Amino acid sequence: MKTLTLLLTGLKLNQILLSGGSMLLSVFTYALLYGWGYGVGFVGLLLLHETGHFLAARQQGLNVGLPTFLPFVGAWIELKEQPRDAQTEAWIGLAGPLLGTIAALACYYLARLTDSSLLLACSYSGFVLNLFNLIPLHPFDGGRITAVLSPRLWLIGFPLLLGIFIVHANPLLLFMALISFPQVVKAWRYNPDAPENQVYYAASLGVRLEYAFYYLALILFLALMCQNVHEMLPASRR
Repeated sequence: MKTLTLLLTGLKLNQILLSGGSMLLSVFTYALLYGWGYGVGFVGLLLLHETGHFLAARQQGLNVGLPTFLPFVGAWIELKEQPRDAQTEAWIGLAGPLLGTIAALACYYLARLTDSSLLLACSYSGFVLNLFNLIPLHPFDGGRITAVLSPRLWLIGFPLLLGIFIVHANPLLLFMALISFPQVVKAWRYNPDAPENQVYYAASLGVRLEYAFYYLALILFLALMCQNVHEMLPASRR
């Protein structure tokens, strides 16, 4: 209770209303299309993902707002203070998909225990959501994590995002590509010798290897779980 009180300290009522209201709107929207069970489950997974970012930012002493939800777009937290360095940014970026993956994994095991196709579908959505967010491109979580390695890795993420758009032709993917394009330009022009970059992106080899391991391990695990649960879903509907 003391921890909860500390986390809520400084949060304004309008922030709580905006966060809660947008969350309820998302639940209602998804419920209309897929049913209340899935609406609550999916938005709950989004909430836990964003809670990971929120807790990590607070743990680093940053002023951060509660998550805001938007149907078919997702959710985000507002960092009112920018991270002081790339390592801090990487930790905040990693915390979201890490907690989100744990939440999706919990749904998966509950689905296996209860033979629930609803929980299995929620777990699949959670695994896909967190895997997608690991695209190495700002403002995705993967872009924040890989920044501690090198912003030039964002040059890999942009064609990857366009490739996913070609396969799935989702307008949201095109929108994400458009808003991330300035970061691609930044990565193209990145000069590691610039004084401001030497300060912000300074990290030891050990830190870089640590985050590279976490990043790649999480991608591999999520890809395997997506494949595993995808193969189970048709059987659960028979």
